[in-house]
Amino acid sequence: MSVITFTSDYGLVDHRVASVKGTILNLKEDVTIVDITHQIQAYNLLQTAYIVRNAYSYFPKGTVHIISVDSFYTKERKCILYKADDHYFIAADNGVLSLIFYDINPEAVYEITFNNRFDDEVSFTSTDIFAPVAVHLQNGGLPEVIGRPYKNPKQLSFPRAVFIESEKMLIGEIMYIDNFGNVVSNITKKFFEKSGIGYENFILKFRNLALSRIHNQYTDLVHDWTKEQEFHGKAAAVFNDAGLLELTIYKGNGESGARTLFGLQVGESIFIEYQ
Repeated sequence: MSVITFTSDYGLVDHRVASVKGTILNLKEDVTIVDITHQIQAYNLLQTAYIVRNAYSYFPKGTVHIISVDSFYTKERKCILYKADDHYFIAADNGVLSLIFYDINPEAVYEITFNNRFDDEVSFTSTDIFAPVAVHLQNGGLPEVIGRPYKNPKQLSFPRAVFIESEKMLIGEIMYIDNFGNVVSNITKKFFEKSGIGYENFILKFRNLALSRIHNQYTDLVHDWTKEQEFHGKAAAVFNDAGLLELTIYKGNGESGARTLFGLQVGESIFIEYQ
């Protein structure tokens, strides 16, 4: 089965998403197009990386992923193709792919060159470049036909949590806020456990609040399911399905979730003090 996913910051009101899908279907009628999301905040590469990184692996090997975020065409900026984890990723050379694969070396990286003739005009990157490349790959075409090996794609630094041993403190950063208002940090469960070796307890601190327990799933907060409603609105910390430390309000939403009630924003620090 031929699958192409599509992620963008285009929103759902304008014509752009439909234009890209129409272009793909005109080139290959039997392809399956799956939207990951088109509600990325404009040009937000960190948000894009978090979403695509945690979605792509659920698709079949060989899936082609179009990432149209901060993708407006200029002759000074290349369009690139990553082959990684047996998937293909198409994007502008703006660093987003380095954020997605900050801990994975791609199998190959190509500069897309099929549109580089002097008479080629590009009015819309996603229809004129990304869509034809995706279809070429899903038709069994080789990357070398539409590109050439590229050694120096743009690299962006993914924010990493740090452990300061002398202060017995792990310092992380808020990197994403989801649709439920949950606040996601860059502290992985693996790093938390490694840093905490030799310590019996810890305190998780953010703003003027503190928690002393991290759950493995949201429902661990509920101790008595006959009184489940009494737990609505309770604050908790969990390791989410991406293995990242997350601050949450049980049964919260975008208006009443952790972001709103804690007043937290992307880029703020959170601290774990080991004892």
